[in-house]
Amino acid sequence: MSAIYGFDPTTARPDLELAGRLAAGEEAAFDDFYRLHAARLYSLACRMCGDASRAEDLTQELLIHLLTRFGQFRGTARLSTWVYRVAMNFFISHLRRSPGYETTLVDGATVPLAGAEPTGPLLARLDLERAILQLPPGSRQVFLLHDVEGLRHREIAEILDISEGTSKSQLHHARMMLRCILKGGTP
Repeated sequence: MSAIYGFDPTTARPDLELAGRLAAGEEAAFDDFYRLHAARLYSLACRMCGDASRAEDLTQELLIHLLTRFGQFRGTARLSTWVYRVAMNFFISHLRRSPGYETTLVDGATVPLAGAEPTGPLLARLDLERAILQLPPGSRQVFLLHDVEGLRHREIAEILDISEGTSKSQLHHARMMLRCILKGGTP
């Protein structure tokens, strides 16, 4: 029955084995895990906080945090889904504790070019990044996980502990807000 919903416990063996090796502190297992997940976790951190340097720090802290949590993985979902859930909770928790949380997310985006005005595709990308940072946290999380990371609504629902319907609604809300922001309107 679980296979119908995208997770088949009979194929979870590699995830359980990797999680077990990680929980045991096997260095080669961490290297495997790092190769599989570090870039996506960093990308998620960048989009959550809007600052590459801070995202590097958060990603490193998350990886250390995960080292103490792999023993909690039970194999009832994919390891990647479980990792994303831990990561989202970790990033949200850290961002909420940051001074000026809302101001940092909206005003914290900077142009990564010294002395030059961006043009063309770079300008469009920077506009999109700034627009994403203006989304409410729930909508931003769902948008990033679905449209940027490519996860399905059922995976997002599991990661964020929401219903699939809420995930779909938040995604629709995020897209409508982004359209408005990018056209120069107020969300």
